[in-house]
Amino acid sequence: MSRSIQRRTFLTAAALTVAATAVGTPPATAAPRISTAYELPGDRAYPEGIAADPRTGDLYVGSYTTGAVYRATPGRRTAEVFLPAGTDGRNTANGLKADRAGRLWVTDSTSGVDVYDLRSRALLARFDIPGDAPRFVNDLAITADGSAYLTDSVREVVYRVTPADLARAISHGGRSALTTAYDLSGVVAPHPSGTFTLNGIVAGDGRLFTVDMTAGALYRIDLATGDVRQVTLSGGDLVNGDGLELVGGTLWAALNRTNTITRWRLSADGTAARLERSVTDTALQIPTTLVRRHGRTLVVRSQFDKGGPMGPGTPETPFTVAWVHGI
Repeated sequence: MSRSIQRRTFLTAAALTVAATAVGTPPATAAPRISTAYELPGDRAYPEGIAADPRTGDLYVGSYTTGAVYRATPGRRTAEVFLPAGTDGRNTANGLKADRAGRLWVTDSTSGVDVYDLRSRALLARFDIPGDAPRFVNDLAITADGSAYLTDSVREVVYRVTPADLARAISHGGRSALTTAYDLSGVVAPHPSGTFTLNGIVAGDGRLFTVDMTAGALYRIDLATGDVRQVTLSGGDLVNGDGLELVGGTLWAALNRTNTITRWRLSADGTAARLERSVTDTALQIPTTLVRRHGRTLVVRSQFDKGGPMGPGTPETPFTVAWVHGI
């Protein structure tokens, strides 16, 4: 679940092929269909992150430009404001995750992560980014033991908040600092100054997977050993990779600038991934992240290129979350 888009010249419209195509050598399948699942209130929402509550099926969507969080409930087309803009001093809402204990985690790119009680909407704890160096906390994943792992797109590290860390913060005034669990700065490929690297992150089978959006690489982190290695990709790459979703051995990725969603098959040990399917369509409106529900893919349509952080213009309203069938 997450965002960051480098501030550089946006790709021309000609590069955004309005088509749904299979990439590589998988058998031909029906063209995917894109439709609106939920509408978001407000004309400056510019959504970025999405989280599904594993207990209720409710969806939570964060606004990159205001810090607001919206809640979409099954059976209702229009989402409601769950946390208003500027709640608890938060000006952005990037990555979101809802855990099995009934808490919502919301990252703020330059401050850290806030943890809320989903029932009462009360702020339980805030974890701040340590130090004064440039930073951009982007996306997060929650592992089976309840620990949260967060990417920093500038520092090239992955932070960790364990259940013990959270309990300690709550009992000591609700404030603490993020701690670094993994430093990938020596692994990530060299890149131009000012560009972002680590973005989306997902967890599964004792591993973390995180994408380097600039180099288009995927990294596997073994939680038992701490081993970090680059995943061998075949059939394509993950340039502009933003949010990720992992179900079993299948990985989905949102490639924001190219209006693309890709689906990959991971090897049993997670060291290789093969591209199975790719969909490119301007109707995705700069997809920043995605989540799977009931065999379908929900995609956040950010419209960052229309008056948002990627360029001037006027967005189409209402902002929406899309269903993408066939990916």
